[in-house]
Amino acid sequence: MPSSRNGRYVAIGLMLFALFFGAGNLIFPAAMGQSAGVNIGWALLGFCITGVGLPLLGVIAVAFSGTRDAQSLASRVHPVYGVIYTVMSYLAIGPCFAVPRTGTVSFEIAVRPFLSAETTGVALPIFLAVFFGIVYWFASSPSKLVDRIGKVLTPALVLTLIIFIVQSFITPMGDPQKPTVAYATPAVAAVQGVLDGYNTLDGLVSLIFGTLVVATVREAGFKNAREISRQVYKSGLLAGCMLGLIYIFVAKIGAESVTVIGMQDTGAPILALSAQHFFGHAGALLLAVMVLLACLTTSIGLITCCAAYFLKLTGKFTYFGWVTIFTIVSYLIGLFGLKTIITSTIPILMFLYPLCMTLIVLAFLNNLFDGRQCVYVSTIAAVFVMAVVNGLETAGVDLGGLETFLRDSVPLHTVGLGWISFAVAGAFLGLVWKAVRPVKGEDE
Repeated sequence: MPSSRNGRYVAIGLMLFALFFGAGNLIFPAAMGQSAGVNIGWALLGFCITGVGLPLLGVIAVAFSGTRDAQSLASRVHPVYGVIYTVMSYLAIGPCFAVPRTGTVSFEIAVRPFLSAETTGVALPIFLAVFFGIVYWFASSPSKLVDRIGKVLTPALVLTLIIFIVQSFITPMGDPQKPTVAYATPAVAAVQGVLDGYNTLDGLVSLIFGTLVVATVREAGFKNAREISRQVYKSGLLAGCMLGLIYIFVAKIGAESVTVIGMQDTGAPILALSAQHFFGHAGALLLAVMVLLACLTTSIGLITCCAAYFLKLTGKFTYFGWVTIFTIVSYLIGLFGLKTIITSTIPILMFLYPLCMTLIVLAFLNNLFDGRQCVYVSTIAAVFVMAVVNGLETAGVDLGGLETFLRDSVPLHTVGLGWISFAVAGAFLGLVWKAVRPVKGEDE
């Protein structure tokens, strides 16, 4: 029995990998590989920090903090903030970004390569209507069927990718090319890789998935807080290593593909065209089917998760009603196309990720400042200011003199990481607040 319990982390780690693994985990490393070229190693270093390290820390943070869910953890700042932050996270991983992206990635990989350029514009709305119709049908009546499909599908997709990767070593497409401006030097490439890792959305979703992982560990018979944290760490580490390996090899394919398929707008056509190069029409078709089914399963799971949360939060409408709303919204946003969705997502992620990362760090440091709310408030408030600035700048909003001042005065601001300095300053002010005010008067 003990050996069986101790080996549970493998099954839980595989479950966590399946939860994290989606469309973004394939397309963004491929796109980064093309753009980074010879600096792909440095870009991968940064990408793995936010694409692997951060999700791992997020899952562990939930176990370490002992909170019920992401909202409970965020509510350490303030209950209202807890609701707002969690709602924004669910919308990001649900109908606003992640779910429409699954539909458009499916189209780009499973449909577009087999169509003429003239029919693409007409085909997208039709395909998305069918795709989200299937999502709506399954999400409206959750059953074990989707779960079972996912348990079979994820290993099958991984096996397909392994064959894909092995072939890329046997017959490499070419040599990495000169990097684009965003990856011009090793240092710049590493920082850009950090920002690219935001696009996977795994950092945001880690606090939500962490709750599920902790519950699964408890169901396995682990009750002690230390044991739970250890099992969550081992499970997360396994899932993280698997994700990291996929990122490395998919990025390699992207970096070597430029001489054969040219520069592409997104990672989806990179994968589709590379599969066609390696295995011909049959290979491209196999990858298309696997990605399509994987995206369907992911989309159904996310819609189900979001509908359940908003029903619990609001007590309004019904589960069926929320599924309907989120499916329609996802379809409408999907009509803008993959490139537009990715571009539009970046400013929001530049706003959300600093808040997410700060919350995770505070969760680990909680005992050092006795969990005082003033430290949470001060730190998050400072980061919030810079998160708003990052979002506005990324969206192309001219901030005039403020932008110049921040660029000249705040370390790392020019690379989108100026919020780190504000986090440190906010934490310091919070500690001073903690020292001069008694606990009872903190919230008065």
